[in-house]
Amino acid sequence: MSAHDEILEPRPQGVLARFRAFREKRPHLFLLVLMMLVAFFMMDPRTWVVLTISGLAMGAMVFLMASGMTLTFGLMNVLNLAHGAFISLGAFAGATVLVHWLNASAGESSLLANLAAVVPALGFALAVAGLVGLLFERLVIRPVYGDHLKQILVTVGGSIILMEMIHVIWGPNEIPVPRPDALTGAFLLPESWPVIGGVALEKYRLIAVILGLAVYGMMTWVIEHTRTGILIRAGVEDQEMVEVHGYRIRLLFLGVFVAGSALAGLGGAMWAMYREIITAHMGDELMISVIVVIILGGLGSIKGCFYGAVLVGLINLYVGYLEPRLAAVATVGLMVGVLMWRPQGLIPVIKV
Repeated sequence: MSAHDEILEPRPQGVLARFRAFREKRPHLFLLVLMMLVAFFMMDPRTWVVLTISGLAMGAMVFLMASGMTLTFGLMNVLNLAHGAFISLGAFAGATVLVHWLNASAGESSLLANLAAVVPALGFALAVAGLVGLLFERLVIRPVYGDHLKQILVTVGGSIILMEMIHVIWGPNEIPVPRPDALTGAFLLPESWPVIGGVALEKYRLIAVILGLAVYGMMTWVIEHTRTGILIRAGVEDQEMVEVHGYRIRLLFLGVFVAGSALAGLGGAMWAMYREIITAHMGDELMISVIVVIILGGLGSIKGCFYGAVLVGLINLYVGYLEPRLAAVATVGLMVGVLMWRPQGLIPVIKV
């Protein structure tokens, strides 16, 4: 629908009609507001603020991990079930920098010294996951473009190989990843603030929210407002037409896959500092949340992936606080409920 059509379309009259229009046209915002309001009336306001910030942080990190898979599926129509291995790889790469190479800077109490360790750790996780993604696309993905069944088989096999490589390089045991001192602790809201005065907001979770928003904004801008993004989307629609005009669409697709792998590594490094302990199979465990987010938001939609990740993060924290026994099924329950309401997902955009 064009902007002109929206202007000519009569606005719904009455509260009930506007409510229905909001629910149908912006289901992601409707569900987000509904979830937050229900939780607000079921707990203390201070607790609600802490859980909401924590849920947004968890959602931001899940988005970082899920966005790469959304990117490769939405733009390249590639089902990469080895995505969890790239998450683990990024976590171990980032941990190597923090625990072994720059542990002196990470252990200091200075913010600048900590950033001098954290930023290279995140950059190294991006680089390692991106480089392995480059090799993975060349050797594993390229021969099976356009065949989902073969993609599933070869990426599952590739995931097993990558997991064994992690075991060989870093060993099979859990590795603790102490969070740098400047990223521990919390900010206290002023006591003078009504209702939420004195609430403690954890520093690391706020940073995770900011980073998630920044990556979401950058991805949206690149895909929708740059020449590269236009060429990639055009290549998805008609690859031969783009190649006829002299553009190397295979090279663009390679760049998309590398970017998706790098984002998985970044999310893994952030999750490592969030949990402060990593294992080789952590990526596979997180893949449940990643797949739920992709299905929930709408296959291939970056915007849907972002809102789906936020919803998953919030419902995990809300349900975990209200009824811990249901926390394990909250994510899957949310997905089932949304698909019963909207089988196409919240934002059904196959193309980004």
